[in-house]
Amino acid sequence: MVSKEQITTVSDGLLVRAPAKINLSLLIAGKRPDGFHEIETVMAKVNWYDEILIEPALKADIELVCQGPEWAPAGQDNLIYQAAKLLMNSCGEWADIRISLTKNIPAGSGLGSASSDAAATLIGLNQYMEFGLPNRQLAKLAKRLGSDVAFFLDGPLAQCSGKGEKIKKLAKKFNFSALLILPDVSVSTKKVYANYRHNRPLYEKLNTPINSYIQKNRIDLVSKMCANMLETSCFSLYKELAELKAKIESLGIGPLCLSGSGSAMFCIMDSRDKERAGENRRKLEQQIGCKSIIVNNNRW
Repeated sequence: MVSKEQITTVSDGLLVRAPAKINLSLLIAGKRPDGFHEIETVMAKVNWYDEILIEPALKADIELVCQGPEWAPAGQDNLIYQAAKLLMNSCGEWADIRISLTKNIPAGSGLGSASSDAAATLIGLNQYMEFGLPNRQLAKLAKRLGSDVAFFLDGPLAQCSGKGEKIKKLAKKFNFSALLILPDVSVSTKKVYANYRHNRPLYEKLNTPINSYIQKNRIDLVSKMCANMLETSCFSLYKELAELKAKIESLGIGPLCLSGSGSAMFCIMDSRDKERAGENRRKLEQQIGCKSIIVNNNRW
């Protein structure tokens, strides 16, 4: 899959790409006083995108059109609409715009597509309307839209904490390819967190080596740990995902990691070994029949 630029001028509009992300690690430190969980995660953007076209509208207000192979909510329930409205309200300037979303990344997959769509809307509309807001101001708006929206404003690799809104950019580049498994299962993040039972000893066991690897710029070693403390909760709710993971790993493809709260899983591979990645994908589709794609780390 080819990496593309984030923003392209199209006629009198802008085409903005919103990349998926994977969680190279995801730890739960415990429950916060506000009821949310305190997380520690390393997130990486990959070169698979939703596309958002911003152009003049034929009618007043914000017109949102959703298309593409995957479902997305239309109208005010979509984070794209909310992001556009929030940005224009905060700047005190409105324009009649048409936003067309081509939805390629499935919802309920743990790939962050709704958050990425919202961030891409902030970035694109900020340029389209010539607001000129710096990233730090966009980040304040992003936090009002969702916990991990701010991550997608920068990147491509970061350590995120709090509810996911505290972003520490990781300067060291981590080049990788990944076989991304896309089960036909939509996971409820809310249910996975509600079902989670904290494992303090496991957190302490994982936290020390992961932070040590991060300090040494060894993100490759972080990814090899396949540490996701939401996996047990997710698999207890969606047993078909646990069964699918066991089947795939039995093929010798390699250890699979759950992304976010699921349902997508991935296997990290050396970015130079494209032949092996292709062989693994063919093996998966022939013997199990599950949808998968090969992605690489995103440049931006």
